[in-house]
Amino acid sequence: MISIRSYYFADCWTELGYYRLLLDAGTRDCSSAAVRMGCLILRVKQFVELQDTLNLLKQLKLNHLRSNLTVLIGKWIKGLFDLPCVWLTNLLNLEGVAGGAASGKTTVCDMIIHQLHDQRVVLVNQDSFYHNLTSEELMQVHEYNFDHPDAFDTEELLSSMDKLRHGEPVDIPKYDFKSYKNNVFPPRRVNPSDVIILEGILVFHDPRVRELMNMKIFVDTDADVRLARRIRRDTVEKARDIAAVLDQYSKFVKPAFDDFILPTKKYADIIIPRGGDNHVAIDLIVQHIRTKLGQHDLCKIYPNLYVIQSTFQIRGMHTLIRDAKTTKHDFVFYADRLIRLVVEHGLGHLPFTEKQVTTPTGSVYSGVDFCKRLCGVSVIRSGESMENALRACCKGIKIGKILIHREGDNGQQLIYEKLPSDISNRHVLLLDPILGTGNSAVQAISLLISKGVPEPNIIFLNLISAPQGVHVVCKRFPRIKIVTSEIEIGLNQDFRVVPGMGEFGDRYFGTDDEEQVRPLHNSCSFK
Repeated sequence: MISIRSYYFADCWTELGYYRLLLDAGTRDCSSAAVRMGCLILRVKQFVELQDTLNLLKQLKLNHLRSNLTVLIGKWIKGLFDLPCVWLTNLLNLEGVAGGAASGKTTVCDMIIHQLHDQRVVLVNQDSFYHNLTSEELMQVHEYNFDHPDAFDTEELLSSMDKLRHGEPVDIPKYDFKSYKNNVFPPRRVNPSDVIILEGILVFHDPRVRELMNMKIFVDTDADVRLARRIRRDTVEKARDIAAVLDQYSKFVKPAFDDFILPTKKYADIIIPRGGDNHVAIDLIVQHIRTKLGQHDLCKIYPNLYVIQSTFQIRGMHTLIRDAKTTKHDFVFYADRLIRLVVEHGLGHLPFTEKQVTTPTGSVYSGVDFCKRLCGVSVIRSGESMENALRACCKGIKIGKILIHREGDNGQQLIYEKLPSDISNRHVLLLDPILGTGNSAVQAISLLISKGVPEPNIIFLNLISAPQGVHVVCKRFPRIKIVTSEIEIGLNQDFRVVPGMGEFGDRYFGTDDEEQVRPLHNSCSFK
């Protein structure tokens, strides 16, 4: 009971401190943080009262009451651990983009996404949520009104948006306009992102959908321009004749715009005339979104946490190494590229001295000189995957090794260490690609400090970090620096990082399909 209590309290107090800092910092989602903080306080208070009552009964030797209360506490604890672990991540900003058909909504969305290249942005199209047509409707498909609100599965749309807002990935269907079904193609997995753009002709029609949006944008384009675009698009892309396009426009598209789409214009926060041609309006929208997003909330709490700037290149590499279908060759190639960026960013936090040199032209250039006393320490074995990038950046660098048993004891058992003899006089780059619970990192950092390395001289480099691990390391060692390429959603019930990238060492070294290696014990010797 005591061990469960201690373990639970460690997470609770860390999380409470996180929410308190969010409230003090005045970050967004303060109301959500306050609610979660209040719930945690009530749970901790209830547990303390139950445990204290149990201890009192033990002292009074009232064992018959104590056994009943023990059962009660056991049921209550089970209820606690059945709940998902609540960690406040960057809840998404949902931006709605509406307007008539062929008004330029997709162009506006693409321009916003392109300018927000340093943020995680996902586009969800309302067209993905069309109802499947019945056999009777398929026989009269040319008489079916796709511009009516009843043509969309709004309940499924609401469910998907609600899951994304709560940090859950969703599968968005791909609607096939040839079979008029949404189950012909495999769905598209959409993960929670900084920004979700919901685009469609009727995304403002349902008040429940409107309430979810942080910003509502209406693309207002002249009706003649929209009709000309629709004729060109349908005749070229859908091989329809002009007569059929005009017939559909007059029968369904124009009446639906007047009855359902145009009236929702009054709900818009921003109206963009001329669509994608209005670059000034789009620039203002992008600037507003960037201001709302700011930096990751964890970086506001821990100034010693550094997340490298996200770009399409970095997101593309993350996509490849996270894909379970990626081959070992591609995984190693793109992981090495990403590791190199993290290492270069980490080196930028080392101390430098001013230096002047004479160029071949005889001019004097004022620059800086690199730090001379530097070494790397890799946490075996995943950390060894980062050594090549470090050697490529720092010629002849010394690299030490630390082996920590991660299974069974939750990363608390140190098995092997081989470090430079003068490590106390060096700046240390600690290498481990994944920061999960933070237990192994704490063990490794504690070892370095015990060897005389000053805490500010340690820079911890990794590819992905779970918020729980960041809390554990930064609270225990507030003066070290953590450099990572992305903050994850959190940990699952098996304490694995999600969405994560699997067992990094197995995928990098190609041992994921081999027989599992037996765990090393203290009796093992290393030469």
